[in-house]
Amino acid sequence: MGSMLLSILIAVLGAAAIASAQSATPSAANAPEVTGNPIGASYLAVLPEKAGSTVRGSISASSSPDGKGVLFQVALSGLPTEGGPFMYHIHEKPVPADGNCTGTGAHLDPYKRGETPPCDPALKQQCQTGDLSGKYGKFNGTAYSNAYTDLYSSTIPTNPAFFGNLSVVVHLANKTRISCANFTTIAIGSENPIPPVSPSSGYALPTTVVQNATLGVSATATGTGGPNSGADESGHASATATPPSPSAPAQSNSGAKLLAGASALVGGTVVMLLV
Repeated sequence: MGSMLLSILIAVLGAAAIASAQSATPSAANAPEVTGNPIGASYLAVLPEKAGSTVRGSISASSSPDGKGVLFQVALSGLPTEGGPFMYHIHEKPVPADGNCTGTGAHLDPYKRGETPPCDPALKQQCQTGDLSGKYGKFNGTAYSNAYTDLYSSTIPTNPAFFGNLSVVVHLANKTRISCANFTTIAIGSENPIPPVSPSSGYALPTTVVQNATLGVSATATGTGGPNSGADESGHASATATPPSPSAPAQSNSGAKLLAGASALVGGTVVMLLV
C-alpha cells in the first residue's frame, strides 16, 4: 500500500511539473505570420531632438511587396557611449502629449506572450510582436542601422499586430527609456487614397531640415518633445514648404518604402529626411 501511494504521489508531482513547464513555454502563444498586408502601406517614426540628448534616428515600416509581413528599416545615431547593449521595441500605446516615454506602456504583445523567458531570435514566432531587437538583435556602439522583414507585424488596422498608431521606444540595457516616437502614416496602401500626413496628435517631430532632391523643394519641421523617462516637455510641430516648380514630376500615390534619408511625405510634400 505504501509503495502504491508513493507511486501515485510521484505520478501526480510529475504531471504538475509538466503542466508548469508547458505554461512557461511561449509556444502556446505563437504569433501567426501575417499575409494580405496592403501593398504600399508605410509608416515612419522619427526620434525627436531633446536638450541634453544626442539620440537621433528613424524607424520606417512598409508592407512587403508580397503582402507577407513588414519591412522595417532602422537608422539610429548619437547613442550613449555606455549603457548597451541597446534595445528598441514597438510599444502598446502612442507617446502622450507631454512626450514622456513611460506613457507608452509595455511592449506590443497582442498574444500575451510576456517577457519571460527572453525572446529567442531563432523562434521569432514565440516572441512578443513588438520586441524588434529581441527578434533581430540588440546592439552596442553609438550608431546602428538594420533592415529586415518581420513576418509577424501588420499594416492592416484591424489586425492585432498592427502598429501604425503606436510608438517605438529605445532603451538602455537596464530598460531605461532614452528616446521614443510615434509612427506617422505615410500611405495606407496602393488601392486606397493616401490620407493627409501630419504628426501624431499632441507630439512633435524633431527640428530637422528636410529636402527633396527630386522635386527641388525643402521644408523645415520644428518642435520640441520630452522623449526621456521623467521628461515633462510638450510641443507641437509646424512645417513650412515651398511648392515644387511646374516642371517637377507629379507626386505618386503609391506608398514608397522609407529609409532614414529616403523619401517621405510630410505635410503633403515628398521630402528627404536628413538625420
